Amino acid sequence: MTERERILTGIRPTGSLHLGHYAGALENWVKLQHDYDCNFLIADYQVSDYADDIAHVRQSVWEVVLDWLAVGLDPEGSNFVIESLAPEHAELTTLLSWFLPLSMLERNPTLKAEMAALEGGEDPSVERKPVPVAFFTYPVMQVANILMPRAHLVPVGEDQLPHIELTRETARRFNHRFKDVFPEPRAKVGRVPRLVGIDGNAKMSKSRGNTIDLKDDAETVAKKIRGMYGGPPRGATEPGDPDENPIMLYLAAFDPDEAEVAELRQRYATQGLPNKELKELLTKHLNELLEPMRERRAKYAANMPQVREAVEHGTKRFRVLAQETMEMVHDALDMNYLEQY
Repeated sequence: MTERERILTGIRPTGSLHLGHYAGALENWVKLQHDYDCNFLIADYQVSDYADDIAHVRQSVWEVVLDWLAVGLDPEGSNFVIESLAPEHAELTTLLSWFLPLSMLERNPTLKAEMAALEGGEDPSVERKPVPVAFFTYPVMQVANILMPRAHLVPVGEDQLPHIELTRETARRFNHRFKDVFPEPRAKVGRVPRLVGIDGNAKMSKSRGNTIDLKDDAETVAKKIRGMYGGPPRGATEPGDPDENPIMLYLAAFDPDEAEVAELRQRYATQGLPNKELKELLTKHLNELLEPMRERRAKYAANMPQVREAVEHGTKRFRVLAQETMEMVHDALDMNYLEQY
């Protein structure tokens, strides 16, 4: 029997998940879990920006797990893993940091953007914060996360592609210098590479308050969509560019009827459509998508011991694979000191 390829992908526990996570990643994960050995990681080591609020991180860990279960991820067929409960991640991060030059990390565009945000950019009203060492070590840890299960495929959002390339380069360097231990993982971007925020910002983000969360009830969804940015000002029957209107972009992402979407785009571009009509249609489709998730989430939230057990078992299964990888790494680095005498 041919061994199935392995997947490693994950999310930082900074709060409940939103439509951007679903369209860019989770929808893809649900499909892939049937054909791959999947490891879904809650990357709690990588929340240095929440170091002063560990209680929030603790709660967010379970928010993430509940959202995973709500969208249909199966903890029996896949491993749900909490990063800090598999200490092999920290060890592999340390070992890989021996061989990764700082210049490789500094050219990562995601790291640059996050550091700029932490430092407040050019806005004098934003509080400046010192950049912690973890901002340089967490990209190495992301590499270690992927290499730990010797993953072949990494489903990610478009903004994570530089991390995958860094991982591939690290695997090549290690294998060439020592022994072949790690596959070079491939990236797989979701159906919607990036979902704009409901305020029109290029990125949906909790910190901007421009998200629709997977756990939002029907009225909350409706309220958020009523206040949604509808593109450049225009009259209700004035034609516009559908790609400049986030409501149209959301309909393209979440309306299951492709013919309807094509017709709406054509009408919008040639004769115009009132945003009120588009928002009502979007509210309908989103609540149809989210209602089964709300029901599954409520069922699991009422039985948290079962949820805890799923994470515990998944982490234990993952550690068997992680320990196997670390034995291979120790052998490649000739670190089995006690076998010398």
